Amino acid sequence: MKTELIIRSNSSDIDFALLRDGRLVELNKEVSGNKFSVGDIFLAKIGKVMTGLNAAFVNVGYPKDGFLHYHDLGPQVQSLNKFIKKVSTGKFKEFTLRNFRSEEDIDKDGGINEVLKSGQNLLVQIVKEPISTKGPRISSELSIAGRYLVLVPFSNRVSVSQKITDNKEKERLKKLAKSIKPKGFGLILRTVAEGKKVAELDKDLKNSLDRWKSLCKRIPNSNTPKKVLSELDRASSILRDVMNDSFTSIVTNDESLKIEIKEYLQEIYPEKENIVKLHRSNIPIFEKYGIERQIKTSFGKTVSMSKGAYLVIEHTEALHVIDVNSGNRSNKAKNQEETALEVNLIAATEIARQLQLRDMGGIIVVDFIDMKSAENRQKLFQHFREVMALDRTKHKILPPSKFGLVQITRQRVRPELEIKTREPNPNKNGEVEPPVVLIDKIEAELDKILNSETAYKDIVLNVHPFIFAYLTKGINSIRFKWLLRHKKWIKIIPRDAYLYLQYHFSYKKKNK
Repeated sequence: MKTELIIRSNSSDIDFALLRDGRLVELNKEVSGNKFSVGDIFLAKIGKVMTGLNAAFVNVGYPKDGFLHYHDLGPQVQSLNKFIKKVSTGKFKEFTLRNFRSEEDIDKDGGINEVLKSGQNLLVQIVKEPISTKGPRISSELSIAGRYLVLVPFSNRVSVSQKITDNKEKERLKKLAKSIKPKGFGLILRTVAEGKKVAELDKDLKNSLDRWKSLCKRIPNSNTPKKVLSELDRASSILRDVMNDSFTSIVTNDESLKIEIKEYLQEIYPEKENIVKLHRSNIPIFEKYGIERQIKTSFGKTVSMSKGAYLVIEHTEALHVIDVNSGNRSNKAKNQEETALEVNLIAATEIARQLQLRDMGGIIVVDFIDMKSAENRQKLFQHFREVMALDRTKHKILPPSKFGLVQITRQRVRPELEIKTREPNPNKNGEVEPPVVLIDKIEAELDKILNSETAYKDIVLNVHPFIFAYLTKGINSIRFKWLLRHKKWIKIIPRDAYLYLQYHFSYKKKNK
């Protein structure tokens, strides 16, 4: 698998596009001035303590207070409270926790009023960005993520990612982690730690400890609320989480960003430092790598797939619904089950991509095409799990129900990415789907005609004069490429009466 990261920078924000084998699978935006990213740590002030909800509202500087439930306090919150009081005086500077005496863990069934009081200061971490009218979701169980491990203050626990399945490797990593673990801190070994040596883990641990000390230095004499630790910028966090041997290039149009990324790679993946390149072409970077086109064709209510199949994606307040449609395919009884399985497998792959691309979260219900065979339903479920394994966001998939429905829960930590793809209709009022999609639709229909069991001849395509000019322009025109691909000349006729996006194929059967 070939992985590329394309980064477009402009004056107000930065866009990140992650491509796998040329296909857009992730699209992220870092807006300048965004103060509430997942992973940020704030010294906040407790507002109302709601015993009925067993939660508190916390002022982190957002117009709406953050929501902190008792179960998000973390077992060691009393130790955290004690530490904040000591550090706030400015006299306590033993940030390593080596000589810090921890308090007992809180009762898991206790009440929040036993632990927090209105007006007190508390360190909290953003676990869910503000969405719609809701403030950020927060936790006081702090963690500082590094490349190979996660540092957890006030904990003594050592654990290994569940995605590492080799028991021997798990035990090896646990031993290494225990040998370098500082007193007063817990460690979680990430999936990318698999096969790494103790020196690499120790270097990563020291970086995380330096960030913890930097956080602590900002607590004394602080006016709350105040951000005391920022999560890495999106470029660094993406590289930290997904960087591996499959990366072949990282391209950006910003010279200073290129230097920053190279410096970061020198720390976490020095052997990949040379894949960072600067985009120098006059063609905009997202145009050059086909990203703009993929954005236009991948967002919207209807998503086309290969062989005429398509998805319909609907959003409600409570959940997302995805309907799988086979399009104009063969419905012969003997082929129906086989066709359904083929379309469902294609759809599962595209749905996995769509969930990641749009960052859809919460409850997702997929209505696959009904299949009678239990074996085929199991094949679909297994394939869906495999293609979803590349998704870094926590998720759970249930097997297909008797009605052919698959239910998914996917962690929602930031607003879903919504991009408007429909454009003003050039012929009259209203909107139409983006014209760039038109050529894809024409080519898909042409493939279907030429690959059908019936032999056709004298194929004619009728289109608007603008589209005619686009399809026939130049020696290496789109029509010429069709001739090379299909070994058949397609006659194209411009029609003045047609609307801009209107087209029609006409043809004769070979024997008629």
